[in-house]
Amino acid sequence: MVTYYKAHAVADALEVLGRTDVEAKALLGGTDLLVGLGDRLDSAPGVVVDLKGLADGEPLAVTESGVRIGLTVTMADLLADPTVSTWYPALAQAAGEVGSVAIRNRATLVGNICNASPACDTAPALLVHGAQVRIASAAGERVVPISEFFVGPRATTCARDELVTAVELPRPVPGTGSAFQRLTRRWGVDLATVSVAAAVHGDGRIQLGLGAVAPTPLLVDVPAGTDLTDRAALDPVLDEVLAVATPISDIRAGADYRAAMVRELAARTLRAALDSTRRTQA
Repeated sequence: MVTYYKAHAVADALEVLGRTDVEAKALLGGTDLLVGLGDRLDSAPGVVVDLKGLADGEPLAVTESGVRIGLTVTMADLLADPTVSTWYPALAQAAGEVGSVAIRNRATLVGNICNASPACDTAPALLVHGAQVRIASAAGERVVPISEFFVGPRATTCARDELVTAVELPRPVPGTGSAFQRLTRRWGVDLATVSVAAAVHGDGRIQLGLGAVAPTPLLVDVPAGTDLTDRAALDPVLDEVLAVATPISDIRAGADYRAAMVRELAARTLRAALDSTRRTQA
């Protein structure tokens, strides 16, 4: 039996998470959790804590240091926000790929990363934009870089009594551009076979975020000064930086296909990120 608890404030949710002696899951949009409950009732959590009605759930807000995205902010909210599309185009593009219109109106960014799928659409974009995850418990609060948040397939650094309350993105360096692309088996609602986010930062850094090619989303650095427009020169660089990828064969694709496609998608997305910087500077 699954016990349902509706939290009215973050403190309520943390109190339940801290005292339960069985596995508890937070319910936000429910687009992953409810499907999982239907498919795997024998392994369902003992407690579901509903966070949808939190009185103190933070909205999306522009701060002095960047943007803060509260735990109830949906993908549709991200797509509607002009600051997100201007400062973090890769994130806006990734949010637009999540499910369908109906799903994007329910699915939250925090829920998406806490599900911790290796194919999580928003994770590569958050990686290249240097996001940090704010995690609360009854004992206090801690902040973890998104690059340290994922620890395995469907696993994060959060303890049982902790709750992600926000994702924070630093204000980009002027001249920064980014882009996101993914490959799926079919057009529409499907998980990524391979996904890539790229950022060309105004300070010269070049980064790639990779999804669905390792047990966790990956962040890799491309050497500064790499000519992203010369494919012949770029290919050996990609061979080196993408060596960290360890794709598997599953129902969506074979390992060899994923390895080839992540290389191709990385080249295309880097070029799109470079084009994004040019639009920013125009």
